[in-house]
Amino acid sequence: MTYTSLQSPANKDYIYELNMAHLYGNLMNTYGDNGNVLMMKYVAEKLGAKMTVDIVSMGDDFDPDHYNLVFFGGGQDYEQSIVAQDLPAKRSAIARYIENNGVLLAICGGFQLLGQYYVQANGVKIDGIGVMGHYTLNQENNRYIGDIKIHNDEFDETYYGFENHQGRTFLSSDEKPLGVCVYGNGNNKEDGTEGVHYKNVFGSYFHGPILSRNANLAYRLVTTALRNKYGQDISLPSYQDILSQEIPEEYGDVKSKAEFEK
Repeated sequence: MTYTSLQSPANKDYIYELNMAHLYGNLMNTYGDNGNVLMMKYVAEKLGAKMTVDIVSMGDDFDPDHYNLVFFGGGQDYEQSIVAQDLPAKRSAIARYIENNGVLLAICGGFQLLGQYYVQANGVKIDGIGVMGHYTLNQENNRYIGDIKIHNDEFDETYYGFENHQGRTFLSSDEKPLGVCVYGNGNNKEDGTEGVHYKNVFGSYFHGPILSRNANLAYRLVTTALRNKYGQDISLPSYQDILSQEIPEEYGDVKSKAEFEK
């Protein structure tokens, strides 16, 4: 049985409504990644949308027609192995949501579990649900940890983050990376890619959470969900009008808002 974990305040006038599914939010929630949910709710409200967030977990049905946004976070190997046993029951619904251009953000373990399989640090192979083509191998006595910067050529956007993962992910031919590494290890430290972009699915190894540092990506996710639901022609405030002034003047190696937005 799903339960509502967050809801926008009722004492405001909203133009729109959005429903978000937080997949396994009680299990897959490492490294502060639940902050991505809070950031999308914040952006939605800035855009005039009431947001309701449901945790969809073990034994729950996922309704692809009800939800406009989905977040699937990361977890430790133990939690991921538990989730991997429940996910197949939701496979067809998640696949339909994705193929119908539903907006989904997947971080680390969630990113891995949407793919074909991943190999744990101990060498045990865990099947994903195979709704996307990537796969993840392990590495011995090593993790990719540290600051990372990537650039997305399609959107001409730069994303900053912190990576912490043992897995090495390789994308399929029908998937694009979220970005190309400027510095950092990325998906596998071999092909220079980080994350995944397929239809309206965005996956990444950025923890911290990714959206609190990359408001441009949060804006993209929420506005895409709104236009999916209400039509491509709806009038929405620009990113510059509602979010650009809230970027810190200095964040890591970002020396100014102008640099952040490059």
